Amino acid sequence: MITRIVKMTFRPGTEADFQHLFRESQPVIKTFAGCIDVNAFNDVANPLVYFTISQWESEDALNNYRHSEFFKQTWTKTKVLFESKAEAYSLSSI
Repeated sequence: MITRIVKMTFRPGTEADFQHLFRESQPVIKTFAGCIDVNAFNDVANPLVYFTISQWESEDALNNYRHSEFFKQTWTKTKVLFESKAEAYSLSSI
């Protein structure tokens, strides 16, 4: 299993845009083959910082999603809201 964590810092005033986009995208992401779950979290100390945490059956499943047209369209809409470049990590449990 792969856990994917993405940290995103948004420009002030764009938080609601991201929340809306995530709520629309979440059910679609969950339909991708190999997706176990996907959720978004907001940093308690900094309301401009969000994390998405998704779990995938394999790295191949994650990469198939990342190379999909849906991901490309969603990521294009999301990254224009960023204050700074996103950080992404793919993790396996030990």
